[in-house]
Amino acid sequence: MPDAVRGHLDGRVGEWSGVMGLFLCPASRLAELITELIKVKPPKPIALSLVIDTGLGGVPKAVSIVESRSELLALRMVEMPAPSDVDEVWLERVSEFVPEDVIRVVEPRRGGAEWLDGVRRVIEHGSWPKLRCGGVSQENFPSVEEVADFLSVVSGGGVAFKATAGLHKAVRHTDEQGFTHHGFLNLLVATARSLSGRDVREALASTDAQALTAEAKALSDQAAHAVRGVFASYGSCSLAEPIADLEELGLL
Repeated sequence: MPDAVRGHLDGRVGEWSGVMGLFLCPASRLAELITELIKVKPPKPIALSLVIDTGLGGVPKAVSIVESRSELLALRMVEMPAPSDVDEVWLERVSEFVPEDVIRVVEPRRGGAEWLDGVRRVIEHGSWPKLRCGGVSQENFPSVEEVADFLSVVSGGGVAFKATAGLHKAVRHTDEQGFTHHGFLNLLVATARSLSGRDVREALASTDAQALTAEAKALSDQAAHAVRGVFASYGSCSLAEPIADLEELGLL
């Protein structure tokens, strides 16, 4: 926790502070975070995304704790995994437990047509769906077709989404363990294509960094804002790695 807090605070005032998003903290480690922030005394509250790992019933208490420490934390987002069926009652409780001015992010369990139905229900209830792009096993990595289907639903639903896990690099690549990772630049270009009715799968599958870069640079201001309104956030374990890739590609 001390390393995470220090890295976040350094990133907020660094050269590329504009790409720094929210600080993610599991609800189960909230006390650790508060203890550390009391020590470092941040000049302004940390913008927080609270990741619910204690079950839906733990949301009210976690939100209350954050709101009681407003000098240290500003709650901006609450993220949580959905149950397998993502039913209406559960989604209504999410809406009740999370304050109206806080973004709700819900991750339906991927797999089969039911997954996309769950994504649609999340959108209908005013939450952002989350797309998990990787993890510790091959099953955690969605296929190009699954990501394309997800983008089709989201771009047609008029809502933003958050991506998470596995997006350490800008461009699609295979790591030393043999896992093929989606690139966040691929996802950005694919989102632009989804909004304009072009070939999404080709963009997701591409390993041509220069072609993807050229396509991103060619987006008009209006198209870029539209993409940002859909592909609104993604989580990364590293701030330095994505920035290094973007600098190398001439995108910063």
